[in-house]
Amino acid sequence: MKIAVCPGSFDPVTNGHLDIINRASQIFDKVIVLVSYNPNKQTARFTVKERIEMINAVIGGFPNVVVDCDSGLLADYLTRTKACAIVKGLRAVTDFEYEFQMALANRRLCPSAETVFLTTSPENMYLSSSMVKEIASLGGDISGFVPSQICSAIVERLHKDA
Repeated sequence: MKIAVCPGSFDPVTNGHLDIINRASQIFDKVIVLVSYNPNKQTARFTVKERIEMINAVIGGFPNVVVDCDSGLLADYLTRTKACAIVKGLRAVTDFEYEFQMALANRRLCPSAETVFLTTSPENMYLSSSMVKEIASLGGDISGFVPSQICSAIVERLHKDA
């Protein structure tokens, strides 16, 4: 069984994330959407539990996709789950520079796993969780940026925090 891990903070999950997850699910037998977090950092707007709940709310159509969370090294997680690949979405050259460095480090730490880069769909090239949070916290319409199942929960939370 070919298992891939799609790691990220998913704070919150966007249509761009969902596109990459969907495409990865068509390539691999099993895809684990891994909510990565650092317990020492308190910068996330949504708790790990909330992020997992949001992702679960939007992946129902993908029978081979599951959600998990971890605060350790991705390489250790790959070894534990016997994953053969890390799937990352690329929006722009700046993404590539950072992700390429991460891919090299992960390859060194876990030689059995490859990093697979999927280019983002043109309609999601500019989209990021940070942008969604900023627009929502300022009262803007994010309905075109996030899955409809979770849009109101994101708006409600970010308006409450603003």
